[in-house]
Order: sequence, then structure tokens, then C-alpha cells
Amino acid sequence: MTTEVKPSTRERLLEAAATLTYRDGVGIGVEALCKAAGVSKRSLYQLFESKDELLAASLEERSSAFVATLLPAADDGRSSRERILYVFGRMESQAAAPEFRGCRYLAVQVELKDQSHPASRVAHQIKANLTAFFRSEAEQGGASDPDLLARQLILVFDGASARAGIQADNLAGLIAPTVTTLLDAAGMR
Repeated sequence: MTTEVKPSTRERLLEAAATLTYRDGVGIGVEALCKAAGVSKRSLYQLFESKDELLAASLEERSSAFVATLLPAADDGRSSRERILYVFGRMESQAAAPEFRGCRYLAVQVELKDQSHPASRVAHQIKANLTAFFRSEAEQGGASDPDLLARQLILVFDGASARAGIQADNLAGLIAPTVTTLLDAAGMR
């Protein structure tokens, strides 16, 4: 006999925050979050200092899934060039989903404006980690200027994610040639 494990109050709040803020933005109210999670405001404030802390915890909790679905495994045998292209291929396939709203971490930074906000700090770190991945791969792949290439790649990533997220563009057939041009110009092998 299997028993279904009911998610904890904390897990339900984190899930509600992740789902609602991705769909509706960070301005979602505490009442809506509590209603979606099936918990009281009192429960929220017993577990989190504030809604801001809940948002930050929700982003942090989702970060490992973000990395796992986007980045190749560390020892996958691909070249640095292929590893970078893999990331953009993953993003392109995610962007094709009807529920895609762009990169949740970029959206939080754009919406909040306040870089000292707890959720903005989490989002900034996760985006910095992606930039560091690009820089490391660029360096290993022999790019002439790994820092510049990493900045260019994150610019393409964020721009493509934002355009697809607002359904202003279809990324199919656009991302790979764009990134390939940057990799070629940087001398990536």
C-alpha cells in the first residue's frame, strides 16, 4: 500500500509563489499566494519573514531545476562550443512551450528594479552563475576575449528569452545561427 505524501505548508507556499509570480509577476498579493497554497497568512508569516523572503526562497528553490534543465552535465564529452550551443538549444525548446514567459530570474530583476530586494539578489546571483558558465566555456574553448563573449552570450540569452516570453518572436532557427556567429567571431573551437 502506498501513501501519498502531502506537501508541507512551506512547500505549498514555495510552489504557489513560483507558479503565480512566473505567470502574473512579483506584484501578486499575499492573499492570492495564501489562497493558492491553501494556507493562512499567519502560516506564511510563521515560515517567512515577509512576502519578499518567500519570493527569494522560491527563486532559490527553483534554481537547481533551472540549471539542470539548461546546462549540460559537467563531464558530457562535448566541446566548449557544443556546450554553449546546448544551452541555447535547451532555451529554444523551452521557449516553444505555450506557458513559456521568459527567464523567471530576468523577469524578477526587471520587475523589482531594486537590486537590494531579497528576490532580486537571488535572481542576480543565478544570472551571474550562468554568465560565469559562459565565460568558463569561452575560456576553455579558446575565445579571444572570454569576458566579452560571456557578456554577449548572456545578452543574447536574456534578449531571446524576453522576446519569446512576450511572444514577440519565435526563436526557432534564430538562436543557433546568432550564437554560432558570436562563437566564430570569438575564435571558439
